[in-house]
Amino acid sequence: MRAGRVTVGGEVVLDPARDIGETDRVAVDGSPVSGAEARVVYAVHKPAGVVSTARDPQGRPTVVSLVPPGGRRLYPVGRLDADTTGLILLTNDGELANRLMHPRYEVPRTYRAVVGGPPVRAPALRSLREGVPLDDGMTAPAEVRRLGAHELELTLREGRKRQVRRMCEAVGHPVVSLVRVAFGPLGLGDLAPGSARRLTPSEVEALRTAGATAWQNRRR
Repeated sequence: MRAGRVTVGGEVVLDPARDIGETDRVAVDGSPVSGAEARVVYAVHKPAGVVSTARDPQGRPTVVSLVPPGGRRLYPVGRLDADTTGLILLTNDGELANRLMHPRYEVPRTYRAVVGGPPVRAPALRSLREGVPLDDGMTAPAEVRRLGAHELELTLREGRKRQVRRMCEAVGHPVVSLVRVAFGPLGLGDLAPGSARRLTPSEVEALRTAGATAWQNRRR
């Protein structure tokens, strides 16, 4: 700016503190400066075998490749194991991603697991609900529903590596298949495997407030 290379509305501006309005035309060396990139959030139904990264050095398909190209750099909000399917979010909104993933906000994530071993009984459910000792410490209590003799629905508010699989195995029921069906207030719905859709503004706002609500409830 002090070199006289920046113009606002066709006039050279030398003061870096100059306020810029939304309709002001800003240029550097005569080339227009575009506005900030629009923030977007996509819901993706991750199939098995797809990795939850923006790039993969082994050349495996990534969740980012499932979103229609739009010139934006999107990043996954957290991760799902390669063998785990279901809902994962992609966004270029770093603040929202942090709010959704930071442990203090305790945004719930819900999974449905088909498990092996004998039919699931009350003692295993009680252990999952009270917390399970793992090699990295005791887990927080999970909300658990028994959907069938070998099927569970679990809602967690923390995100350790392979946590659902490790918890179920610790109570004698190794996971056979696992799908994430909800992230905070957002459900997987009828989104087909391998498909993606852009969230509506109201859905994004619901995600944005989910962490704050959980944090406020925890402090009461």
